[in-house]
Amino acid sequence: MIALRRAEERGHFDHGWLNTYHTFSFADYYDPAHMGFRGLRVINEDRVQPGKGFGTHPHRDMEIISYVLEGGLEHQDSMGNGSVIRPGEIQRMSAGTGITHSEFNASKDELVHFLQIWLLPAQRGIEPGYEQKVIDRNEQRGRLRLVASDDGKDGTVLIHTDARVYTGLFENGAMDQLSVSQGRHAWVHVARGKASINGHQLSAGDGAAISDEPAVKIEGVDASEVLVFDLA
Repeated sequence: MIALRRAEERGHFDHGWLNTYHTFSFADYYDPAHMGFRGLRVINEDRVQPGKGFGTHPHRDMEIISYVLEGGLEHQDSMGNGSVIRPGEIQRMSAGTGITHSEFNASKDELVHFLQIWLLPAQRGIEPGYEQKVIDRNEQRGRLRLVASDDGKDGTVLIHTDARVYTGLFENGAMDQLSVSQGRHAWVHVARGKASINGHQLSAGDGAAISDEPAVKIEGVDASEVLVFDLA
């Protein structure tokens, strides 16, 4: 079974400094039919104006992933971490017992375009943690590359939940598939371009919930970047 979530159906707010789309209910956007999918709670697509951003604010008991599509995202947190996240990198922050952090556009003249992703943790009250790793773009071309996992192996960032996150870059005609074990589910998010997902064409911002299917089958239609979440 595949349920599509089209980009134009998402919650949308333009605050001037921030143009944001919410795949699932978040902040002032409430849709009881879209409260998340399995352990995936948030996918926000954010475009932040130069020099602007999210001031210091708290989180707890959430696994947070930042995935930058364009520009640079400047991160600071109460654990003492400070960095700029750019395309080809992935950041994981485990809020656990509680952290504060800020995220700003690192540029004074270019937009930053990124995905903010939240996953529910398997256990509450863990020690907060942070990771940032480079993803080899060549390993993403024409295939799904594991970038986040619950064991942190093979160069992935460690997420404290029963989930695995894959990303891939697919030119027109490039194909790959991910087997989905019985009883598990998948969410697909097309970050840019167009791709065929199990025979359904998705464009940038579109998502798909996949259950009771043996595999996620991806074919590039127009140079695309795709994220796949393997979920319990």
